[in-house]
Amino acid sequence: MLLLAVLLGLLLAPYRPVVVIGPPQMVETRNPKIGVHTRLTDEVEEVKIKRTLEMVREMGAGWVVEYFPWAYSERRPDRFDWAHADMVVDHARAQGLTIIARLGFVPEWARPAESFDTYLAAEGFDEFGDYVFAFVEHFSGRVSRIIIWNEPNLSLEWGYRPVDPEGYVDLLQIANARAKEADPQVEVLAGALAPTLAPPGSEWGMDDLVFLQRMYDAGAADHFDSLAAHAYGWRFPPDEPAAADGINFARVELLREVMVRNGDGHKPILITEGGWNDHPRWTKAVRPGERIAYTLRAYDKALQEWEWCQAVCLWAFRFPWPQQTYQDYFAFVSTDFVPRPIYLEVQDMALGDGQVAAGEERGAAYR
Repeated sequence: MLLLAVLLGLLLAPYRPVVVIGPPQMVETRNPKIGVHTRLTDEVEEVKIKRTLEMVREMGAGWVVEYFPWAYSERRPDRFDWAHADMVVDHARAQGLTIIARLGFVPEWARPAESFDTYLAAEGFDEFGDYVFAFVEHFSGRVSRIIIWNEPNLSLEWGYRPVDPEGYVDLLQIANARAKEADPQVEVLAGALAPTLAPPGSEWGMDDLVFLQRMYDAGAADHFDSLAAHAYGWRFPPDEPAAADGINFARVELLREVMVRNGDGHKPILITEGGWNDHPRWTKAVRPGERIAYTLRAYDKALQEWEWCQAVCLWAFRFPWPQQTYQDYFAFVSTDFVPRPIYLEVQDMALGDGQVAAGEERGAAYR
């Protein structure tokens, strides 16, 4: 009976494929700045994590931005669980990908009851610094770049409070110090600012150019190595000129000007979110062919014209499940790993004989 019970248990147990990381791979690409923002934070199946990162490499992208929420790794104070994060990092490295780790998302124990998960009072900055130290120490030699927070110039990302550039610099100073304490070679990225034209006094946020200048006024220059920038094109092509009163892909050039004016021209910018959406009814979307042409040109523009831009990681490679919103039309690959035309065209540009101009011509077929 015992043997029968064991056999039945084995037969009825859910099938879980054995996933082997495999031998190290190298990214082949004509453009070393091509990257994507992956969304593996909530992907629970290792086989899907591996396949996602394989497809990133096979597309010819060498960079990935991935989110490592504080609340997921430290559910209780001083008790860290790196199992899922290790899985993502190890598979990414096996595919030859360079990881940019975005850190944020406050655990319940580190914020007031019923507050939002982006709410972190100044009294909790040291606790976040402890998490940064633990993350950098654990992943030393595997993850060399970290982003401190996300879009702090939006009220949504600052705990639904008035945004506070000076407060963000205080957080950045602590996080940078703890990161360098854990690994002096780690590269700390500041900003990840949302491109917005929010007017003075807005309850929703602050103009990213104003926010960045106020960061410098508060002494931020001494506390970061690179700037993370978000560069969405909305309905405009990547060569649409940058303007202080407009949001487009080239707006990142204005962030660069702020850095230069403040003596930080030697620091690189990494685009850690951005791109175009081809939803058929979203007001900020473009046609599929336009998205292809704009994306190919954006990657090429960064390579050919922006020597100060180290990487362009567009949003978002694949979602673990359908979002059932316009967000699905940012994806390069469907939830079930079917490549969208944008994936195939980027792959052709990065790996084959395809050139940007040819990609633009083929893009007309999808319009």
